[in-house]
Amino acid sequence: MVKAAAPVRHSVTESIRNSIAVGYFTAGQRITERDLCEMTGVSRTAVREALRQLESEGLVEVVPHRGPIVARLKPEQAEGIYQVRVELEGLACELFARNATDEDIEALKAAFEVLKQGDKVTDPLERLQAKNAFYDCLIFGAHNEALGHTLSSLNARVMVLRATSLSAPGRTRESLAELEEVVGHLAARRGKEARKAAAYHVMNAGKVAIAILRERIAEEG
Repeated sequence: MVKAAAPVRHSVTESIRNSIAVGYFTAGQRITERDLCEMTGVSRTAVREALRQLESEGLVEVVPHRGPIVARLKPEQAEGIYQVRVELEGLACELFARNATDEDIEALKAAFEVLKQGDKVTDPLERLQAKNAFYDCLIFGAHNEALGHTLSSLNARVMVLRATSLSAPGRTRESLAELEEVVGHLAARRGKEARKAAAYHVMNAGKVAIAILRERIAEEG
């Protein structure tokens, strides 16, 4: 099979991933190659490669006799991801406080300013991308390649959970207040305090997202 060009594969994968994250495709929904080809305007080859990538990320599941469906993230799985996030993002904060350059700190502060505008933005994808950009600055400023790769392996499911959490009424403002404290500690290079504030933020986000997942399961019966 001839593989699609890398930029095309990346673009298609990102498009489908974003559609899952913001709820355009919902958990358990069957997604056909034909529909995806029409949505993205690319070949079946590119779509198949994108689906394989999303399957490896845990966002898509291939069911016998049905084909690809959007994977259901169980509350127990989400809880495990948040437990890992507490530790890894806390470590990222400590490393950022120690290793970040002045330019890294300014980039993080600028990303947070963009993130704060998300409270006024109606597009859920735009809000999500601003949150992702903020975390990209945090991870980059930690200057630890292994940590970055480890967090990257969770990124797809974290993105879905992030969107789930932020969909709760009032959660965006709560999240911003929590992250403002994190940024303040990081700007002053207070690593331990930043780690504690980051853990508080992630645990709160986890409680909200897991509650929503359980509520959806109950509604589905």
